[in-house]
Amino acid sequence: LPISPRLSRRALPPASVSLESRVCGLRSSVHTSLPSVDPAWQSHARDQVAQGSGSRATMWALRLRRSKEKMKAGLHALQPWAWTLKRIGGQFGAGTESYFSLLRFLLLLNVLASLLQACMTLLPTWLEGPPPGPPGPDTSSPCGFYNPNPQGLVTFPTHLFNLLSGEGFLEWSPLFYGFYPPRPHLAVTYLCSVFVIGLLHLLLILHRSVSGLKQTLLAESGALTSYSHRVFTAWDFGLCGDVHVRLRQRIILYELQVELEEAVVLRQAAVRTLGQQARVWSVRILLNLLVIALLGAAFYGVYWATGATVELQEVTLVQQMPLLKLGVDYLPSIFISGVNFLLPPVFKLIAPLEGYTRSHQIVLILLRTVFLRLASLLVLLFSLWNQITCGGQAEAKECKTCGYNYKELPCWETRLGQEMYKLLLFDLLTGVAVMLLLQFPRKLLCGLCPGALGRVVGTQEFQVPDEVLGLIYAQTVVWVGSFFCPLLPLLNTAKFLLLFYLKKFTLFFTCSPASRTFRASTANFFFPLVLLLGLAISAVPVLYSIFLIPPSKLCGPFQGQSSIWASIPESISSLPQTVQNFLFFLGTQAFAVPLLLISSILMAYTLALANSYGRLISELKRQIETEARNKVFLAQRAVALSSANEAL
Repeated sequence: LPISPRLSRRALPPASVSLESRVCGLRSSVHTSLPSVDPAWQSHARDQVAQGSGSRATMWALRLRRSKEKMKAGLHALQPWAWTLKRIGGQFGAGTESYFSLLRFLLLLNVLASLLQACMTLLPTWLEGPPPGPPGPDTSSPCGFYNPNPQGLVTFPTHLFNLLSGEGFLEWSPLFYGFYPPRPHLAVTYLCSVFVIGLLHLLLILHRSVSGLKQTLLAESGALTSYSHRVFTAWDFGLCGDVHVRLRQRIILYELQVELEEAVVLRQAAVRTLGQQARVWSVRILLNLLVIALLGAAFYGVYWATGATVELQEVTLVQQMPLLKLGVDYLPSIFISGVNFLLPPVFKLIAPLEGYTRSHQIVLILLRTVFLRLASLLVLLFSLWNQITCGGQAEAKECKTCGYNYKELPCWETRLGQEMYKLLLFDLLTGVAVMLLLQFPRKLLCGLCPGALGRVVGTQEFQVPDEVLGLIYAQTVVWVGSFFCPLLPLLNTAKFLLLFYLKKFTLFFTCSPASRTFRASTANFFFPLVLLLGLAISAVPVLYSIFLIPPSKLCGPFQGQSSIWASIPESISSLPQTVQNFLFFLGTQAFAVPLLLISSILMAYTLALANSYGRLISELKRQIETEARNKVFLAQRAVALSSANEAL
């Protein structure tokens, strides 16, 4: 396209002009000189070029590429909150924008999981007839009796406590595992829904991680490509309107600020002496020992709180006072939330003392916080497993008859679902309480005290690592509990939807832009990686429950089975013999060994191809650096010769 001379003059301001003025000049030149281009005309021009080249394959390739571009543009236009995320990125930086982008992604995952659960669990339950009611108080078996919904006069406070704890009228409802009747088809669809949701979420997270990995590799490849990538490809010439232009200016400014901060820290680390390096590593070792001690104390506290809950529930005083009983039921959730609230600020104070760059500090804080949150959840699950399986002793008195502790936990799957339900609900309540009781009063104090005290006490920044780990923790709880509480993804969808607007309101009305930012590539790759870790951790207790723990004999769709997985071989045995042979062949070594060999060959080929591309890129970078040095040398010689000629 022809570009006017005015655009070429104004798009390249002198070096002494600030970044803001350069971007403003570029903006004005674009608005005044760049002609508008019709996308249909561009597509027609490309088709004409393809036809002129005489290659039918090239023409079809161009049309296919245009179709993909239109499809991507249409999908991007359908994404919710696109303008809100752009506004957040321009005003608060890419790190804060990455939190809301991750929240939108998790909302999509929960919507898909809710739809699959409705189609594969709720729909078959009602299509095969109304489910039976809860077992009566006279119903008994060798594994005891189970009466989830005792009849009688129930007061309003008791209804409220049942709503918060998942007991009473909620215990025998579609919300929990025990409600679903033991029907063969329902058992298969119930179990398959867990694997389908897990596989779908795994593929979507991997796709997001790979797309973020490209940006991370570009950002970490060195200052040459890092700065040139932002200088030459950062501006969007299709922007219209002053608001969009100003937002884009702020985004570029934040990105360059991050790169300069990283360069300063790396330059300081490069000139350290041997004594300074020894001192830095000594401080790092001591601080990591302190972190390990804090984590150990937190895990022991969670384990103690879970065991104390079972003991306190048997106390007569606790059973007679609903409010005290609710506090005892929420004791593990309260302890986990307290630990997650107190220790991350300590980790945040420790990270700057270790002498890392801002991006590495964010990674360290995330690793420590995610280990705290996810390991606390695992400690809680281990405590519950200890109660369900009698500490893994199948010959114990309480577990010998039915394979699990039927006296304390007649429907242990529902009990696990209730714990995950309480964790999710308490996490939402604590988040809302922090906004109302801490963040908004601080903002009011800043307005009432205009002096230095008001600025110090009232100024607050949006803590991206803590907020992101809160999202990943909540999603991990949902992954663990979705098998035992099928409607938990639906509840989490409502929670994330409410959380988006609450966090948006808090961000714009109570928070100021961060004084120190970090790379967007860190968020785009590392956040999905931590999310993938949460998915892997959540799969361990779910798979263990499916394959190794006997299902409850008095509730759920797997009554009478030796294990939950046993329903799958039984359903396969009802299929035609050819289908049975094929499915059983998939589990034999004759299929696994060739599959492993083919996968190894493809992996080796991919690694070799990646290494060859890496060497080619490194060689091209060296050539660019050599050409740059040659040009600098020639420019210096030209200046020297010019000075010599002037002297003569």
